[in-house]
Amino acid sequence: MPTASDTPLDEPYGLFIDGDERTASNDQTLEIIDPATEEPITSVPAATSDDVLTAVDTARRASDEWQQRPPKERSRLLCRLAEAIRDDEDRLARIETLENGKPLSAARTQVQRAARHFEYYGGLADKIQGESIPLDGDHVDYTIREPLGVSAHIVPWNVPIYLFARSVAPALASGNTAVVKPAEETPLGALEVARLADSVGLPEGVLNVVPGDGLEAGDTLVGSPDVDVVTFTGSEATGVEVAKRTVEHVADVHLELGGKSPNVVFPDADIDHAVDETITGIFSNAGQVCSAGSRLLVHEAIHDEFVDELARQTEALTVGPGIDDPDVGPLVSEHQLQTVTEYLEIGRAEVGEPVVGGEVFDGPGYFVEPTVFDGVENEMRIAREEIFGPVLTVIEFADEREAIELANESPYGLVAGVFTENVGRAHRFARDVDAGQIYVNEWFAGGNETPFGGFKRSGIGRENGVQAIDNYTQLKNVCLNIASRD
Repeated sequence: MPTASDTPLDEPYGLFIDGDERTASNDQTLEIIDPATEEPITSVPAATSDDVLTAVDTARRASDEWQQRPPKERSRLLCRLAEAIRDDEDRLARIETLENGKPLSAARTQVQRAARHFEYYGGLADKIQGESIPLDGDHVDYTIREPLGVSAHIVPWNVPIYLFARSVAPALASGNTAVVKPAEETPLGALEVARLADSVGLPEGVLNVVPGDGLEAGDTLVGSPDVDVVTFTGSEATGVEVAKRTVEHVADVHLELGGKSPNVVFPDADIDHAVDETITGIFSNAGQVCSAGSRLLVHEAIHDEFVDELARQTEALTVGPGIDDPDVGPLVSEHQLQTVTEYLEIGRAEVGEPVVGGEVFDGPGYFVEPTVFDGVENEMRIAREEIFGPVLTVIEFADEREAIELANESPYGLVAGVFTENVGRAHRFARDVDAGQIYVNEWFAGGNETPFGGFKRSGIGRENGVQAIDNYTQLKNVCLNIASRD
C-alpha cells in the first residue's frame, strides 16, 4: 500500500506575461493537486481569454526586437538558461514530482533533459542557415530561413518541464517569441522556467506562460489570428480540434499525438535484457508516455518463458509516492485513474484476468498496479486504443512477416521497437514498420539530438534535432539576375 508524504508548496505563482507575474483578470485560480496524496500543494491563476490575448499581444510586440537580436546573443541567453536549470535541478525535480507524481529520480532526468534542450538549441541559434542554389551564369539564387513570429505551445501533463523545453527552445532559438499554455494539472515547471529565463536576461515579452482551462485559455490561444505557429502535444481528438482552429487563420501547426507502439521480441534476443527494456518501456512514468511500448509482440517460441519472467519482475516493482522514489508512481489525476480503471475492466472482458496486477489501490492517491494482459488479439480495444497507464498487452506471433503485419495494424505510428541479434532483421524491421522512430535493442533509444514525431495518426512534424528548426522558420528564396547589361 503506497504511503503518503507531506507535500505542500508555499510558493505563490502568477501568470507570467511581459516579464511580470500577475493574477488572472477575474481572480480565478487552479488548485494543483499532489496525485500521491490527493491534497492541494499550491494554486496558480487561471488565465481568461483576455489574459491569453494580452500575452499574445505582448509576444507580438516583443517579436521584432527578438528577431533582430544577433543570433549569437540569442545563443548565449539560451545557454545561460540551460545552466540556470541545471543549477536548480533538485528543486525543479521535486516540483515536477509533486505536481505530476513521477518518481523523483525520473523527474531529475527530465529536468536534465530540459536543460540539455536549451543548451542544444542555444548552440544552433547562430547556425540556422540557408543554401545556395545553382541556376546558370546569369543568376545567383539563395534561401534564407526566417522566424515565423509568435509561437503558441500547448504542453501536456505527462512530462511537463521537458516537453515545455522541447518546443520552446527551438522556437526561441529561431527568433520567435512564445506563449505557453501548460496543462491544468502541471503548470508549475513552466512557470519556474519562465522565472529562470527572466533571471538570466531574456527580454520581457519573449516568453509568456498562461496556465488555464483548455476550453477557454487553450482555445483562445490556438485561435488567435496573431499566432503564427502552434505546437500541440496531447490526445489525437484534441489535436484534431487544435488543427482545425489553427487552420482557420492559416497558421502553421505541429502535432505530437497518440501512440500504441509495438515492442517486438524475437527468439534470438537477449531475453533478460528485453524483459528489462519492456518494463522500462511500459511502466516508466506509470505508462503515461506517448512513446510507451504498450503492445508487446513476442515470438511463440519464447512466449511462455518471456511472460513468466516479465510477470515475476512486474510483480516486484514498488509503487508509491514519487517523492519516495519508487519504481512506479501514481497516475496524474482522478480523471486519468478513472480512464485506466475502465480499460482494466475492458481488458478483463476481452481476455480475462491479467497475469499480474490489475488492481487499483485504495486511496489516498491515484495508484494502479502495473498490469500485464496476455492472450490479447490485435483487434481488441486494449491493443488498439491508447490507455496511457501502466497496462501492457501481450500478443503472440509466429514469424517475422506476421510480426511486421501486427506492428503496422494500428492507426498510430509514433515509435516501434525490436529486440533481435540479427542485424538484417533489425534493418528489415526498420524499413517495413510504419513509425517515426525505430528502437533497436533499447526502448527510448535516442536523445534530444534525434528527430521525434509520428506517422499516420500520431502527428504532424518533428521535434528534437536540427529538424525542429523547420517547425519554427519559413523559407524565403532570393534570386538575382547578375547578367551584364552592356
